[in-house]
Amino acid sequence: MQTDDPTDGRSPRDAAPTDPPNPTVRHCAPARDPRDPARAPQPPEELLELLHDVLRAVRRDAAERLGQDITPGQLRMLRTLDRCGRPVRLGELAAVLDVAPRSVTSKVDHAEADGWIRRVPDPRDRRATLVELTEQGHDLLDRVSAQRHEGVRARLEVLEPAEQRVLLDLLRRVAAAH
Repeated sequence: MQTDDPTDGRSPRDAAPTDPPNPTVRHCAPARDPRDPARAPQPPEELLELLHDVLRAVRRDAAERLGQDITPGQLRMLRTLDRCGRPVRLGELAAVLDVAPRSVTSKVDHAEADGWIRRVPDPRDRRATLVELTEQGHDLLDRVSAQRHEGVRARLEVLEPAEQRVLLDLLRRVAAAH
């Protein structure tokens, strides 16, 4: 028997949503209603959520455009190696990243397999190994940076130039506050 019921006999709770999901809505979090002061997000909470959402969207868009499957942790490790400007020991890298040495070892293994870094002998200690970025690693960092800048630029374009300046001025004040 065919009905005009869009739920096909299912309860409304089981019905498929008609609107596409909104990526900024936290489906597991309690719904927020800005009109209800008891449930409205507080400024610190809302700032954190908005910053997280914007940065995550910029990272996701850049990764999609690049076609690279790189985690934020791997990217942080590569940027740290780049800032060091010289080959470093795994222990030193772990200390700079403030992570356990074993987690750096697995990140280095993956990055080496992808061709982004290489292990080289330590000229001062034959038993030790250093890691450094390869040309492919430098190229990846350049491409990721360019894609992220493009993503941020596209998001800022929804604002007028004067609004962009106000936003940046306000964020500078927030960032400088201690």
